[in-house]
Amino acid sequence: MAVPRRSLELPAADPAAEADPDRTRLHQLGYKQELKRGLSQVLLPCVLSNFALSFSIISVMMGVTITYNTGLRYGGPVSMTLGWFVVTLFNGCVALSMAEICSAYPTSGGLYYWSAKLAGKDWAPLASWVTGWFNIVGQWAATTSIDFSLAQLVQVMVLLGTGGLNGGGYMASKYVVLATYGAILVIHGLINSLPIQYMAWFGQLGAFWNAAGIIVLVILIPAVAKERASAGFIFTHFNVDDSMGIHDKAYILAVGLLMSQYSVIGYDASAHMTEETKNADWSGPMGIITSVALSSVFGWIYVVALASLVTDIPYLLDPSNDAGGYAVAQALYDAFHRRYGTGAGGLVCLGIIAIATFLCGCACITSNSRMGYAFSRDRAMPFSHVWYRVNKQEVPLNVVWLSVAVAFVMALTSLGSQVAFQAMLSIATVGQYVAYALPIVFRVTTARKSFVPGPFHLGKYGILVGWAGVAWVALVTVLFSLPVAYPVAEDNFNYTPVLVGGVLALSVGAWVLHARFWFQGPITNVDV
Repeated sequence: MAVPRRSLELPAADPAAEADPDRTRLHQLGYKQELKRGLSQVLLPCVLSNFALSFSIISVMMGVTITYNTGLRYGGPVSMTLGWFVVTLFNGCVALSMAEICSAYPTSGGLYYWSAKLAGKDWAPLASWVTGWFNIVGQWAATTSIDFSLAQLVQVMVLLGTGGLNGGGYMASKYVVLATYGAILVIHGLINSLPIQYMAWFGQLGAFWNAAGIIVLVILIPAVAKERASAGFIFTHFNVDDSMGIHDKAYILAVGLLMSQYSVIGYDASAHMTEETKNADWSGPMGIITSVALSSVFGWIYVVALASLVTDIPYLLDPSNDAGGYAVAQALYDAFHRRYGTGAGGLVCLGIIAIATFLCGCACITSNSRMGYAFSRDRAMPFSHVWYRVNKQEVPLNVVWLSVAVAFVMALTSLGSQVAFQAMLSIATVGQYVAYALPIVFRVTTARKSFVPGPFHLGKYGILVGWAGVAWVALVTVLFSLPVAYPVAEDNFNYTPVLVGGVLALSVGAWVLHARFWFQGPITNVDV
């Protein structure tokens, strides 16, 4: 629901307010304009530029592809095609509530700033501190999972291109995969060191590539495949043969929802980029809403297209197949090989997905760095004075490379335990959704009467939609912390509750022992 743009509460004769209302609104929220509002200066207007970055980060083509094995194993076609609708409904509630709050508080701090403003004076510092750390750790984990998944996808493409696992193909060691991952991170760091106008271009390219790539694949897959699953199989087949010892259908479906939930995440980027967006209190929330809506539509179409290739689930998940158990790669490779006698077309399709993943990882570093910049501006991070700096091009260069370094360190767990590393997918999902939910909790409880909406608001439905989003996040947090195999052993242990609990324990522990004596929440750096 839109209302007229609210007054900035400055004298009508104030030339600064008339010339730049975004700068004035940011001053009212307590901050100087230090980042360049350049997202609207390249190709697309401000609303679409902000949307493009979030759409590129969500990248359902990437998310569905890298988690497809999970969806296929736990529930199969039903958990992926019909489960998608359940996730879309409740995820939409979270996005709408976030958009409403973003419209009221358009700052790079985003979630943790919102929590501080909505939790009330007494709880503001603690709420801001915990929300901020869940948000930034979740973002670091998301970058790690995305770029490492790209390195694994490149390894699978090389494997298939050189003959496959059963044809003498090259299987890279875990050290080669890690080195590839490191190179990808460095390239993303270099791109993010460029002025914001270039990042706007990459964001727009990512949005176009994701939309166009899905359209191409959705048309190409059924046209090429000689063997296709029936509509009945796609929408009604429930896979219970997960080889993980879980037999309860409700339990299986719950675990299978990870694919859908992970595939539509990262839209807080629109909030983190508001200080670089014109008409931020409208463009920011619209970026959140449109990116989630279109990602949900495109994602479901892509899921259905991939499900049409599923005719033998155990074979696609078998680690001894030519793709080493990478289901999407094996399905695409086989479809082209059966039609043309060569799987080269399948490798081209994987290349389209790889480029989308690359652009997603690049945009993720952008969002990471803006969150880190804002958090350092409020002195919440160690060595904040180092990270809270911008160069001559008004880019927070130091924190860009901090994001790269932390993401690389987090991936070192892959050398010791693939199971522990796989938990990155869950911590990226759960960690970020917890951060999404906390300001919404304060919005629907302590701030019900004091909340002053921005140009975009939900009116009388705001509280209802907010509670629906909070309830969903609570359920997801529990579901993704459950064991994924029985009996539970060292090689199948779900590390998600350990990691989520660790973030909570460390953030609260640091607060009790140290931060509560000096951290007061967002710090104003202008005279309001």
